[in-house]
Amino acid sequence: MRSHRQPVPKISAAAIHTIVLILSAGALAAADWPEWRGASRDASTPGAPWADSLSGLEVSWSVDLGKGYPGPVVLGNRVFVVETVDSRTEQARALDRSTGEELWRASWQGSGSVPFFARKNGDWVRSTPAVAEDGLYVGGMQEVLRRLDPATGEQLWAVDLPQRFGTGVPEFGFASSPLLDGDGVIVQAADSVVRLDRRTGETVWRSLASAGSIFDSGAFSSPVIAELAGRRQLVVQTREALHGLDPLDGTELWRREVPNFRGMNILTPVVVDARRVLTSSYRNRTHLFEVRAAATGGGFEVEEIWSHKAHAYMSSPVVHQGHAYIHLGNRRLTCIALDSGETQWTSTPFGEYWSVALRGDRLLALDSDGTLLLLRLDSEELELLDRRSVVDEESWAHVAVAGDQIFVRGLESLVALNWPRSSAADPGAAATSD
Repeated sequence: MRSHRQPVPKISAAAIHTIVLILSAGALAAADWPEWRGASRDASTPGAPWADSLSGLEVSWSVDLGKGYPGPVVLGNRVFVVETVDSRTEQARALDRSTGEELWRASWQGSGSVPFFARKNGDWVRSTPAVAEDGLYVGGMQEVLRRLDPATGEQLWAVDLPQRFGTGVPEFGFASSPLLDGDGVIVQAADSVVRLDRRTGETVWRSLASAGSIFDSGAFSSPVIAELAGRRQLVVQTREALHGLDPLDGTELWRREVPNFRGMNILTPVVVDARRVLTSSYRNRTHLFEVRAAATGGGFEVEEIWSHKAHAYMSSPVVHQGHAYIHLGNRRLTCIALDSGETQWTSTPFGEYWSVALRGDRLLALDSDGTLLLLRLDSEELELLDRRSVVDEESWAHVAVAGDQIFVRGLESLVALNWPRSSAADPGAAATSD
């Protein structure tokens, strides 16, 4: 029987080049870190499984920066950082992701003066920016939100939020981080929650305006968007309460008070699933709430499922396979079962603050002392696989993980690390737990 084979069409070099560009762009898009805690704002990062060791970690490049706490954000072939240059000037920079070469810088007058009791942590810029193709959205200490062109650094608009809404500049400056949603950018600022049009900077809505007292002025937490109780919601933790808002019009859907110490609700709330939200308050307690549609009236009901004596400081938790992993105010890591609220284990102390990234059952934690830790999440025990010092200074900015790259912001530097997928698995000694 004779077979009939169709001739294989020839592909031109130009077509091949186009295909490569498309595939490369897709790979980069999948390996971005565009906002606070990543694209989904829950510290998860897609990609190939991580190794059991940091032995393959290599420094790709490093640059000196002005002081600051904003984490780096990554989009395509660029990394964006924000810094305080001097007592009067703030600045954003775009760096080449592969080389660290500076592509542009944009600066403006901006400064802040935090209360005396927090002076040891500096008056430096704090808010982690958000980036998309249409703009880099940067919050400065004076609560001015700027939209910069990611390609050139040109300022497209600036909104002085206290001036627009007649509020004072909060004592700790713009500490919350902007969230991008459709054609809007949402910020916790001006003693409220505000949605602006990304194109123009015009106000779309303002909600949850407070009296601006010493314990409810400003915001430390950053919002998230999730599907809760069958409805897309903006979950916001103010200094006094947890709220659900309609992200398009700002309507308050529900509210639950969060007991707090002097309004110090700092961490980002974690949406566990389609009905539960986890939070923890400085010097107070950890809470799991259930949000459900009300039986009548079309509203929502919120019930506290459990409350736990463990309390976080500034580190936002992660959730993995039915358990919450929380870095506490006493510097220990604890594992709490979400269904029961019972402690599974608690570690010995680490540093004062962690920022984390989660991939599969591996947790990458950047300690405030500049050490990178690799852990395997297990509800039975803490397993510390490896640790490595990556910056010789304190690091209070959120780590960014994009593909096989890790970006670590020290107080006055940014280090880019490559972590090849072929790194050998060589588990370190496990930490003891109690």
